[in-house]
Amino acid sequence: MGKRVAVVGATGAVGVEMLATLDKRNFPVDELFVFASARSVGKKLGFQGREYAVEELTAACFDGKKIDIALFSAGASRSKEFAPAAVRAGALVIDNSSAFRMDADIPLVVPEVNPEDAKAHTGIIANPNCSTIQMVVALKPLHDAAQILRVEVATYQAVSGAGQSAMDECIQQTRDFLASKPLHIEKFAHQIAFNLIPHIDVFQDNGYTKEEMKMVYETRKIMHAPDLRVNATTVRVPVLRAHSEVITVSTEKKLSAAEARAYLAKAPGIIVQDDPAKNQYPMPFFVSGSYPVYVGRIREDISQENGITFFCVADQLLKGAALNAVQIAELFL
Repeated sequence: MGKRVAVVGATGAVGVEMLATLDKRNFPVDELFVFASARSVGKKLGFQGREYAVEELTAACFDGKKIDIALFSAGASRSKEFAPAAVRAGALVIDNSSAFRMDADIPLVVPEVNPEDAKAHTGIIANPNCSTIQMVVALKPLHDAAQILRVEVATYQAVSGAGQSAMDECIQQTRDFLASKPLHIEKFAHQIAFNLIPHIDVFQDNGYTKEEMKMVYETRKIMHAPDLRVNATTVRVPVLRAHSEVITVSTEKKLSAAEARAYLAKAPGIIVQDDPAKNQYPMPFFVSGSYPVYVGRIREDISQENGITFFCVADQLLKGAALNAVQIAELFL
């Protein structure tokens, strides 16, 4: 049975990917509604051979439309303001922002990890942070096999995580740097072209950034592991699309690299790309535009008794955002 679906923030980078993902995965859309801010009203968006005019996002825009599922990607403040209105109008809201992720009464869901949590919703389901999503997909099979006690992660996050304007700035800075022209710096604290910036989101009192603490708190919630020790360092890199992560886990039961590789290879949503002798390992340039989480460089951590280290790459606009949201919606078909 088809669904009446709304995409909120439809003209943004993630909103566009949500529409494309609904189409590619043949999600049964009976009727589509696309909402965005006033400046996008009237803009036409194509979907399954038809054009849909963008409507303004307001508290009343959901009334009378009998929307079944509303995919939100319009930022936390707008989600807080308008998601309750969508719920009151009868929609299930799947929200891509940080607005509701740590609300104890709202499920935080990655379908490969905790799909059962989605059923406990009271109108809103939260989509986790992009860097958290790809990590927990890779952690899940290892946790099931050997119980993870601690996670150490360093991220290498693409500029598209900060939006299209950040991608444009990275490209323009690269051109200007090569032409020996002055660089315009706006989206990040420093030049991103030919540089790394160990600073994503705002710094907290404990010395970690908000992005790093999201990975800590969200991972514990998704995996139902409140005592899981997670230490994260998040870094912005001059890559256009797809986040990379170096992850080291400490486990209660010892796993060999071969065992870890086998568990990962059998897990849903993961492609193991791990043949260093042939220079085969995940890289963001080649992962961009694809759905799975790619894992490689799987090896035993030589600094501890029960440890596995690996490299993990995923398209953060897809599995890290739009795809995960659509997969949550598919749980209700």
